[in-house]
Amino acid sequence: MSPAPALTARDCLPRDAGDALLVGRAWVPAEDGPCVIAVRGDEAVDLTRTYPTTSHLLNVAKAADVRAAIKAAPRLATLDELAANSVEGARDAAKPWLLAPADLHAVKASGVTFVASMLERVIEERAKGNPALADGARREIQAIVGPDLRGIKPGSPEAARIKEVLVAKGMWSQYLEVGIGPDAELFSKCPPMAAVGLGARVGVHPASVWSNPEPELVLVINREGAIVAITLGNDVNLRDVEGRSALLLGRAKDNNASAAMGPFFRLLDERFTLDHARRVTFETVVQGSDGFRISHMTQVAEISRDLTELAGQAIGKYHRYPDGLVLFIGTMFAPVADRGAPGSGFTHKVGDGLRRGRAVVLRDGRLDGEPRPARAAARLTGFAAPLPPSGAALTRTKTTRLGSTLRLLQA
Repeated sequence: MSPAPALTARDCLPRDAGDALLVGRAWVPAEDGPCVIAVRGDEAVDLTRTYPTTSHLLNVAKAADVRAAIKAAPRLATLDELAANSVEGARDAAKPWLLAPADLHAVKASGVTFVASMLERVIEERAKGNPALADGARREIQAIVGPDLRGIKPGSPEAARIKEVLVAKGMWSQYLEVGIGPDAELFSKCPPMAAVGLGARVGVHPASVWSNPEPELVLVINREGAIVAITLGNDVNLRDVEGRSALLLGRAKDNNASAAMGPFFRLLDERFTLDHARRVTFETVVQGSDGFRISHMTQVAEISRDLTELAGQAIGKYHRYPDGLVLFIGTMFAPVADRGAPGSGFTHKVGDGLRRGRAVVLRDGRLDGEPRPARAAARLTGFAAPLPPSGAALTRTKTTRLGSTLRLLQA
């Protein structure tokens, strides 16, 4: 396993940190539970007395409300202290560390939204999960559809015509159906409070021989269906498992610590709008202890469906999420470089490190192939009291109770 990385505040912040409205969560041993935090200069402050969960904050608060709360909030720690103590395996259990910023949100994901990854999903299907057959399947598919479908609008008449041609040639795929058809692929990535944050070990199932990280922009959507914030995430995928059958998606996607995000939500405001989110670009670097290195640049602007379309398909009249949701939007990172024998393609190995660029929120701490046991998510039976109205303060008694009843899997 590679040595634990050293993390600093720089690994947590966007380049324009002075203008960014950043909220998240930290485990605070003194409270024996999680606290809602925000960034104020070079320190993290505790917003829990005003906003007991990030879900509540994003459902009720305006940007101006959050700024006012940050100004008055007590200091928790410096960002350098918080980041340095967030490396799993090297934490001081008596000091705070960062958690994933989502708490009560449903954790959803969309797939096959970028052309490059769409074609790779079709290749997985044709190769039936065998990485040795992927290169031949890739050539076969590209000979028919070409290497680029970027100009095709999902659900359009042109997309329907392409479908007719591929069906006639026996090449239509369920992945093309969700990639260029009218309905996006949407699925549950993990239970609420099961995502891991900055510096955590990310789980890759030991039975998989063909696994990938999937670095993605993550939309944060409130209960009304409005996109209110963004973050970055890693939607870990077992390509060999999904390639055997799309009905195995749950096994391929939802494993211990297989969803990572954070370290903060960046709230949309007058300084950072949805249009800024549409133009986000960030680099992903995978560095192995064996000397293997691969990098990739993600450009959100190349997505085939607009962010508002994905959000609108995820939540609406027939799909309600009263605590809001986070939505991984899909990846264009589909590495094909051989890591082993020729034609074997890319797969993760234990100890791989993964970093995502600082364009929006963070550079991730590391990706570790060891699956780790999950602690049961909190029993919420004791958390029955209604949340206070926006702007009202929780007493410390309620805050402590909240901490004890919302224990997360990151101990």
